[in-house]
Amino acid sequence: MGIDCFFAGMQLQTQIQTFHFGNYKFDAFIPDADALQLWYHQQLKTNEHAPAPYWAQVWAAAYALCNFLAKRNELISNKTVLELAAGLGLPSFLAAQTASAVLCSDVSADAVELMQKSIAANQLQNCSAQVLDWNKLPDDLTAEVILLSDINYEPQVFATLHKVLVSFLEKGATIILSTPQRLIAKPFIEQLQTFVIEHISETVTAVEPHTDCSVFVLKIT
Repeated sequence: MGIDCFFAGMQLQTQIQTFHFGNYKFDAFIPDADALQLWYHQQLKTNEHAPAPYWAQVWAAAYALCNFLAKRNELISNKTVLELAAGLGLPSFLAAQTASAVLCSDVSADAVELMQKSIAANQLQNCSAQVLDWNKLPDDLTAEVILLSDINYEPQVFATLHKVLVSFLEKGATIILSTPQRLIAKPFIEQLQTFVIEHISETVTAVEPHTDCSVFVLKIT
């Protein structure tokens, strides 16, 4: 279904879309693709360094992570869950249906504002959204399960991201990481192999082009 609305923070047209993954169902506010491109080009007119709104699209890795969580819900059921670089927050909204508490976060305030609208639309009392930069995470931030999807696409951040993930693992967290099978991400994944306790692959057909993705479960055992 689609309900036109107006996202005041971005002056961007959005629709509410219903998603189904296994036995789980939720709604999420999704920016209109054409309006998003128009908005971004308008931003570039005043700021040539305006960041591309990568967060504002449903990527294949998010579908793969949601599919995995729907099948392996025991990994998040009754657990505290933190999603980093959540973008539109789909994995968080699925997790919130059985987790004890979910914090979905992104460095973009616009992303967080839109996730908050989705949280309200789904009446998720155990879910919240917050601006978090993985370069400046609070020392006491922790959760039993950390979710990430499609975060390893810029080699210049791989070292920092690796330190963040190892820090959570050392605190006892389980990390569930979903990524497209792109060559540029291979060195990052290879660094994490010693922590991998489970690995599945799937071809996501909900996006075009169809995309091969991997989901890794990481933990210090």
